[in-house]
Amino acid sequence: MSKTTTLACACGQFHVELIGEPFISTECHCSSCRNAAERLAALPPAYPMANASGGIPYILYRKDRVRFPDGTAGLAEFRLRDKTPTRRVLTTCCNTPIFLEFEDGHWLSLFAGLWPEDQRPALQIRTQTGDVPEGTVLDNTLPAGFGPTAGFYARLLGEWIAMGFKSPKIKIEEKINA
Repeated sequence: MSKTTTLACACGQFHVELIGEPFISTECHCSSCRNAAERLAALPPAYPMANASGGIPYILYRKDRVRFPDGTAGLAEFRLRDKTPTRRVLTTCCNTPIFLEFEDGHWLSLFAGLWPEDQRPALQIRTQTGDVPEGTVLDNTLPAGFGPTAGFYARLLGEWIAMGFKSPKIKIEEKINA
């Protein structure tokens, strides 16, 4: 039987259950992730989302391995623009960042800050490093570039195949402005 990990928002009112292990953990440097993280980190009580390198760390799980025992009524979505295909989802109780979701995607990119630091899965790759601001120097502690990115997309495809090409929907009614 696969292990189940239960994580909570900062105030403990909202929980998420994860079955098994993540399929990859990433540090994204795209301008959208950095912009959204900056805007969302300004919401009280101000949870910083970017790490020291300026990237946003995510732990990726297939949607069929993520459960919301408290339901999704305690969640609100944030989009950079009305029609953007990505949304960031936070709790309504304490603005804890929970996940990023690509419209019609089969996975969730959970914000790594949900895990206690000593239990957080280690980052495996950097993505979208071509978007880093001018003058930013990234160390070489994580693989980046074409090879790791191609491997990342291959893993995404493999997980989708394993799910039978399904993309479960997660209904979030509330919206948040930042």
